[in-house]
Amino acid sequence: MRFRSTSHRRALLLLATTTTLTLGAAACRARRGPEIIGLITKTETNPFFVKMKEGAEAAAKANGVKLLTGAGRNDGDNAGQVTAMENMIAAGARVILITVNDSKAIVPTIAKARARGVLVIALDSPPDPVSAVDALFATDNYRAGMLIGQYARAAHGPGPARIATLDLFPGHPVGAQRHNGFLRGFGLPAPDRSSNVNGRPDEVVCMADSYGNQSKGQAGMENCLQKNPDIDVVYTINEPTAAGAYRALQAVGRESKVVLVSVDGGCDGIRDIAAGHIAATAQQYPLKMAELGVNAGALYLKTGKKPSGYTDTGVALIAARPMNGVPSQDVKTGMALCFGRR
Repeated sequence: MRFRSTSHRRALLLLATTTTLTLGAAACRARRGPEIIGLITKTETNPFFVKMKEGAEAAAKANGVKLLTGAGRNDGDNAGQVTAMENMIAAGARVILITVNDSKAIVPTIAKARARGVLVIALDSPPDPVSAVDALFATDNYRAGMLIGQYARAAHGPGPARIATLDLFPGHPVGAQRHNGFLRGFGLPAPDRSSNVNGRPDEVVCMADSYGNQSKGQAGMENCLQKNPDIDVVYTINEPTAAGAYRALQAVGRESKVVLVSVDGGCDGIRDIAAGHIAATAQQYPLKMAELGVNAGALYLKTGKKPSGYTDTGVALIAARPMNGVPSQDVKTGMALCFGRR
């Protein structure tokens, strides 16, 4: 009979123990079910976030993870997003993607989630500070604003402009970046991309908060026109706001005398460009944001590798009438890449 050495027997025992633990952990994971990733959007009904959810669902399926979804009741609803995050953590989510409604108020909840080992990725809208999350996948909103600012300047032509801005709401990073980028693109002085304060040079004769809402956009435009009936350039935070602004302009017969620009690139917005209601928009890509975010989260769950920093998910200027010196894509291209009802 051949006897094994003591060290050899110890090695075999260690191997057997490790194998048993590994198999036990695998069996435990199998009983627990697939890993969970959460997606929290600003609202459930905005086509932008519907498309984002669509991209997240497809990526979750491809990665073999379970997706939980939640949302605020409206833009600015922080409490609804806090509740959604707490519920997802209780359900076992180890990764949460969020488009934040209130960039500052959500930070303590994000900090609690990360302290419990949850990976938090921001999509589209960063918290303040952006370092509150592990990573950000989003449009360069300052660049989006600059693109439509450059277009508006070229479409308006030389000479003084009387500008109205229909913004999101005070202090939101996305709203400030688009607004200030627009001013810079138009050739006006503006805060840099790090500021959450909307600049107001003399050419901006009226500013109103729309909360990204069509009816509030219309009301804001009506108020601006009452005070400044000769407005000839209108910047809007998004295309629902632009649709409201167009209605107000049409009601007083100024729709053809104003350069109206926006941001988003939804299908309804591209149709409004084709119809001549909006001059140009900066198109962003929510499906891509969600796909990249879920893929990064799934990789973390599988390998422990954390995403970090900012990933630019792209933006393109869409216009029916091109302007010299301002690169743009046509309506057909915009419709091929839009989100919402085609």
